[in-house]
Amino acid sequence: MLLGAGNRPHVEEEAERLSHLLPQFAEVVHTDLEWEADLSAIEADFAIVLGGDGSILGAARSMGYKQIPIVGVNMGKLGFLAAFTPDHVVDQLAALCAGECQIIEHMMLRCRVLKDDEVIAERIGLNEMALLGGPPFQIRTIDLYVDTQLATSYSCDGLIISTPVGSTAHNLSAGGPILRADLRAFVVSPISPHTLTMRSVVDTGDRCFEMHLRGSDRTMSVVVDGRVLSPITSDHRVRVDQAQPRFKLVATHDYNYYRTLREKLGWGGQIDHGR
Repeated sequence: MLLGAGNRPHVEEEAERLSHLLPQFAEVVHTDLEWEADLSAIEADFAIVLGGDGSILGAARSMGYKQIPIVGVNMGKLGFLAAFTPDHVVDQLAALCAGECQIIEHMMLRCRVLKDDEVIAERIGLNEMALLGGPPFQIRTIDLYVDTQLATSYSCDGLIISTPVGSTAHNLSAGGPILRADLRAFVVSPISPHTLTMRSVVDTGDRCFEMHLRGSDRTMSVVVDGRVLSPITSDHRVRVDQAQPRFKLVATHDYNYYRTLREKLGWGGQIDHGR
C-alpha cells in the first residue's frame, strides 16, 4: 500500500514518483492519499506512508486490529516515527520489498468508554489516551483505579495515559518521562495537577486503568491519538489497557534509539571536540 496525506506539501509528487518505481519490486495493491479506505480490509504485506507522525498514526488507526509493517517516509519536520527520507526509501526499495529489513513491534492501547457497564465507544491507539476538559475551564477531579484498586484522585486539567511510543508526544509536553519505544509499559501523567507531588507514574503494560470523573456538572472529552472518541460525565467510566495488535514499524538496519532521540529532539549538546 502507498499512503499519505495528499494535502501536505510534496506528498502527491513523491507518491507519483514511487508509483513508477515500486512495480519493479512489488505489486501496489492500494494507493490512498485521502484516507478514504478501511485499510484493515485490504490484503497487503506492508505500507509506505508519506508524511509525518500524524500520517503514520492515521494509517495505524485505519488498520485497526490488522496491523502490517509501515515504512515511514518523513515529508515534514520532526517525523519521530518516520525513519526514511524520500531518497533513502528509494535506495532501499529492493531490500524492503525482499523483506530484508528490521521490523520493530510496539505496544498499542485499547480505550473503552462505559456507561452502566455497557461499552458505548471503543478505539485502539498508538500514542495515548487523554482526558481533556472544555468549557467551563475549571480543575477536574479524576479518580484513577489500577486493576480495580483505587490508586489516587487527581485534581488537574486532564490526564494522559501513554504508550512508550507516545511518551515523546503529549506525555512529554506535559512533563512526563521518555520510555524506550519497544518497552511494554504505560505512563500516567496528570496535566497541570493542583498538588505538586502528583508526578508521572510508569507501570507495566499488563495493567488495566480505569478513570472516573467526579462532579455531576463536569464534562470532559476522551481523546485517542488526537481524535475525540467520546464526551464523558460522571456517569461514565473510561478503561485503558493493552491492545491485542502490535504496531509494526520498519527501521533501518543501523537504527539506534538514542540517536533518534538526539536528532529528533535536538539533544546535540555542547561537545568539546578538542578533548
